[in-house]
Amino acid sequence: MTNLNRVVSSELEELILVDEQDNEVGFGSKASCHDGTGMLHRAFSLFLFNTSGELLLQQRGADKRLWPGYWSNSCCSHPRRGEDLQVATLRRLGDELNISATLEYVYHFCYQAEFGVAGSENELCHVFLGSVEGEVRPNESEIDDVRFVSAVDLDRELAEQPGLFTPWFRQEWNALRQDYSERLRCYAM
Repeated sequence: MTNLNRVVSSELEELILVDEQDNEVGFGSKASCHDGTGMLHRAFSLFLFNTSGELLLQQRGADKRLWPGYWSNSCCSHPRRGEDLQVATLRRLGDELNISATLEYVYHFCYQAEFGVAGSENELCHVFLGSVEGEVRPNESEIDDVRFVSAVDLDRELAEQPGLFTPWFRQEWNALRQDYSERLRCYAM
């Protein structure tokens, strides 16, 4: 395994538990935050676009506990104990895609989604837009595949085969298209 494909995540890392107003209320291991119906914790989702206005999608690694092999947004994860969102987002871009980016915060929301007996996501998720800076080199310990897709083609894929995509991605893309379309137009064509 090369340095680009290093293991960057652990079920033991401490995540930030929050209330519905995003106030810190404690900490929990990544594993415990995703057990059962999950514990509400802080998270982020990044939507990165190339110069042609296409969105970078990632196919989650086959070894992921939740939604393995599903297509999702460019990058998503959690700030760890003691990390703010700016530090966490930049760290995770390097961890997963081996790139950096300038990010624009758009909105946040709460959601809960169960993945059978494997566990659940229960997150207050902060959504960011940005542009790809540099060559995308996915970390194979996290990501099985990446691809760029136009907004029109993505809308068609989501309508025809929604089950291929993570639930948070479908919800976030819908909100970006409906509620934040002007900001999205700055990136997507």
